Amino acid sequence: MRLGILLVGLVSFSIVGSPLGETTSVSLAADSRLIPIHTPSGIIIQAEIADSPQKRATGLMFRDHLKKDHGMLFFFREPQAWTFWMKNTKIALDLIWLDGKKRVIHIEQNVPICTRTDDSCPQYRSNSDDAMFVLEIAGGTVDGYKIEKGSKLQFAQP
Repeated sequence: MRLGILLVGLVSFSIVGSPLGETTSVSLAADSRLIPIHTPSGIIIQAEIADSPQKRATGLMFRDHLKKDHGMLFFFREPQAWTFWMKNTKIALDLIWLDGKKRVIHIEQNVPICTRTDDSCPQYRSNSDDAMFVLEIAGGTVDGYKIEKGSKLQFAQP
């Protein structure tokens, strides 16, 4: 729980420390590589990897769009009910929490953007303390990929 709250604090820190216009029209981070994630429907999602504190804190903030078959995969070293929010995120997202075996343990669908200027944006978290990964994809696409609680996603760990 404490690390999940720390994640929210890191996001707040990165907002203050970086100019807002710098990444406004970025569709894919220049320094990221993509890994394929195989969904139950057979569709492959190309995901950026968020495996450092800075990448996790920034996430998909300030992006104007996200291709339907793209996303961001957050890797964590310890299982927890990781907390996310949508501050400075300009696109609705589906959030998918996975355990260490890459099985879906929680989904938040079509999470709306948050335009509040303070830190009062709603927070979203898994109802399980077993999350090792969180996948963010375009809002409203989780059903088309046949991703549901208990589904297993396939991807290599970098």
